[in-house]
Amino acid sequence: MKLLIITGPTASGKTAEAIRLAQELGTEIVSCDSRQFYREMRIGVARPSDEELAAARHHFIACRSVTNPYNIFDYEHDALTLLDDLFRQHETVVVVGGSGLYVDALRLGVTSMPDPTPELRARLQQMPLEEKRAQLQLLDPEYYAQVDLRNPVRLQRALEVCYMTGRPYSQVVADRQPVKRPFDIEVRVTQIPAADLRTRIDRRVDQMVTDGLLEEVQSLLPYRNLSTLRTVGYRELFPVLDGTKNLADAVAEIKLNTWHYARKQMTWCRRYI
Repeated sequence: MKLLIITGPTASGKTAEAIRLAQELGTEIVSCDSRQFYREMRIGVARPSDEELAAARHHFIACRSVTNPYNIFDYEHDALTLLDDLFRQHETVVVVGGSGLYVDALRLGVTSMPDPTPELRARLQQMPLEEKRAQLQLLDPEYYAQVDLRNPVRLQRALEVCYMTGRPYSQVVADRQPVKRPFDIEVRVTQIPAADLRTRIDRRVDQMVTDGLLEEVQSLLPYRNLSTLRTVGYRELFPVLDGTKNLADAVAEIKLNTWHYARKQMTWCRRYI
């Protein structure tokens, strides 16, 4: 039995490659894209089209509501339960996604991290975002170079572990003992030249806007404060709907932030090459 993982930066062709392999192998696809779990988010997360979803059976796409967040522990449990069933039917199962933490949850198991004291958690929750960034850069420059610096949840968790263990979060993660899975694992990284990737990102964002991204974000206004919506492609457009930013500037910001996110994904993926 083999788990064939297709990962890489956003807009690098992961979906098309996963579908090609699933059709070639006569198997199914398990998504590990943490942004595509939510049914209310379609355009901004580049969810596979209806035609792509029909071309190969997909799992963990639009399976939750944004009001019911999916954490990595639940995902690992649910994905392994599903894989146990799929491997009864297929020799190989394809996994696809660019969320490195979720890829590693399937490969290595979720790291057991110490829980912070209530006092530490409260203190960090009150810390301004810029101060959290500065603290993380000081305590763990390696993770600082990889993490989405506009994601307060991940910054908070990394700082909690740094303070509780006295060690960089990235070292705690690296030192975890991998779980032995009852199947072989192969990781393939989709790679294209950086200049081409940036062009593809810009074109994808323009297409998202044409397809109705602003209208999708407007439909999500009641949920704008949820952590699931503090993500590229959504957070930049809420000010447009507030009337405090023009659409052209927001679109340019989405393109730049997506490029920064893709670069962090490329850094993460170097461990698989």
